[in-house]
Amino acid sequence: MENLTYESAFKELEEITREIENEAVSVDVLSEKVKRASFLIEYCQKKLRQTEDEVGNIIRQMEGDSK
Repeated sequence: MENLTYESAFKELEEITREIENEAVSVDVLSEKVKRASFLIEYCQKKLRQTEDEVGNIIRQMEGDSK
């Protein structure tokens, strides 16, 4: 499994998007780039959901401690 961070995944996704927008991707590798972009989008969404859940749990714990 690759060692991705949200920041590195987002940066790579931006690079892929820029390449596709600038038509710098040959037709031969376009499918690979789109598959990679799809994976990176899914990874980023999952990471954001996990972070949101963790922050929500922390806030609930803090609210519970203050009662």
